[in-house]
Amino acid sequence: MAITKFSRALIVALAAAPLAPSLLSLAQAPLPNVPPPGASSSSRSIKLDVVVNAKSGGPVTNLGQRDFTILVNKSPRPITSFRVLTPHEEPVKVIIFIDAVNTPYELVAAVRKATESFLKSNGGALSHPTSIAILTENGVQLQNDFSIDGMALSDDLEHRQIALRQIANASQWSDSDRLKICISALHQLAVFSSSLPGRKIVLWISPGFPLISGPLYASLTQKAEREIFGDVTYFSGALRQNNITFYDINPFGTSQMMLSENYYQNFVKGVTQPDDAQLADLSIQVLSDQTGGLDLVSNNDIPGQIARCLLDADSWYEIAFDPPNADKPNEYHRIEVKLAQPGLIARTRTGYYSNPFAIEPAH
Repeated sequence: MAITKFSRALIVALAAAPLAPSLLSLAQAPLPNVPPPGASSSSRSIKLDVVVNAKSGGPVTNLGQRDFTILVNKSPRPITSFRVLTPHEEPVKVIIFIDAVNTPYELVAAVRKATESFLKSNGGALSHPTSIAILTENGVQLQNDFSIDGMALSDDLEHRQIALRQIANASQWSDSDRLKICISALHQLAVFSSSLPGRKIVLWISPGFPLISGPLYASLTQKAEREIFGDVTYFSGALRQNNITFYDINPFGTSQMMLSENYYQNFVKGVTQPDDAQLADLSIQVLSDQTGGLDLVSNNDIPGQIARCLLDADSWYEIAFDPPNADKPNEYHRIEVKLAQPGLIARTRTGYYSNPFAIEPAH
């Protein structure tokens, strides 16, 4: 297998020798339900799952269509459909994703125990069909079956083997190796979720991906920036079309937050052109924000943070609009949701790309 676009970008970013060509070819492998290159953005309605909370934190589920204004690039768009949904009308599947690649091994055991505690709460009766995924350096251990029996899922998790990492944290290659594994996992999740109906909520329990961006890293070439930009548009389209929302739960807790904890926030606004693309634009921290999820620090209360995330699946608003015509392929359109009532906060996807994937292929 040739070294992929993403692998070459990592090489440039780290100013390193060639890496092992172990990553899936992200931008070349088509996903189901994603518009093909050249498809008109105006031919497909954009659907948003919008969660509204009071600033005090509680969910707000009694709003009507007139309470919402959808802005695309700061211009209002007519709402073409509006529904208030619950899991009874629209299925919601939950994937609890334990990241044993980026989480220190000694902390993984605590994460597993805390996840089991959540699964056993309320007598093991889960509100949504749930599956457990584990990321190791060998890839994703992803269960095809979903269950609302938390006791059975807890028992399964207790007996799963999470191998020790062979990637040395002190190695100069560790960041790139871990990031390649993570991006491959994102791709696998997108493909897996494409066959599942309804909303998919992925609770990624992890300190986050290595960002490999910023002044400490070598400048990217224009070619590398274009290749990363192709991967950014690829995942933006795939996650939206397959209705996936990410939540990143950082298990370190506030007492152990790293100095670079909030650096990802420099990248959440979205990439508008290839020469602005950085590897951090593909991180789980950024994708959680951009898909309408949350980036949470666990405060050592992982069960509580899981429950907090799942409040978003109890009731939400499905709002559709017809996108404006695009002037060019891969044109970024920023989405904002304005609410008529003060004191409320809306979360949803923050943008989309027109004609995704219409970018020159890697050679």
